[in-house]
Amino acid sequence: MDKTVEIVILAMVAAFLGLRLIAVLGRRAEHDDQSLRPRLEPKGDAGPRVSVPDLADRGANSGSTRTVLPGITPAIERGLKEIALGDKRFDAELFVEGAKSAYRMVLEAFWSGDRETLAKLCDPAVLETFEAAIAAREAAGERLENRLVRITDAAIVAAGIDSGTARITVRFTADMAVVTRNAAGEAIAGSLTDAIEARDLWTFARGAANAVPDWLLDETDEA
Repeated sequence: MDKTVEIVILAMVAAFLGLRLIAVLGRRAEHDDQSLRPRLEPKGDAGPRVSVPDLADRGANSGSTRTVLPGITPAIERGLKEIALGDKRFDAELFVEGAKSAYRMVLEAFWSGDRETLAKLCDPAVLETFEAAIAAREAAGERLENRLVRITDAAIVAAGIDSGTARITVRFTADMAVVTRNAAGEAIAGSLTDAIEARDLWTFARGAANAVPDWLLDETDEA
């Protein structure tokens, strides 16, 4: 393999392995100083069920149907502009796309018990809650076989800076297949043939004055 090509490939792999929320949440290219555009665009409840055509085809589950950035309220717009003043590369639409990636990454890490990934993506208080739930699950000899089928909606519902911390809350609506298995591998709850609709409110936070901020999951709630 050409030496230059090999170096490029190794660099790409290293960048991927080092992925954190800073790489997926709301950062515009360095040269793009365009101002914030005025048009901005788990625990789920057991809502309406939808059919899951083929959970074996996980590649088809990786894409979400749409990003929802409808007409935001003046308060949210002011909050986003305030955040953008401290980071010219911030872009609300890109943030929502990144938040969707973070949503998937955190859920999958929690479901699989991947504490290392959760530690990179979550605030210490949220991480402690996730780790306690994982430990309880392991002590009971249970495991989750959940699948995030698709994210149907994602919308910013709150934004602003409070005491030097930038915070953005995103409302997610997603279809999930959830199954809990016991130590013998028997399904004791849920189903892989149906999916439930989950609605979550996740808040991401970072230091507003940081030159290279890392957005972390700061709070979770049901919508």
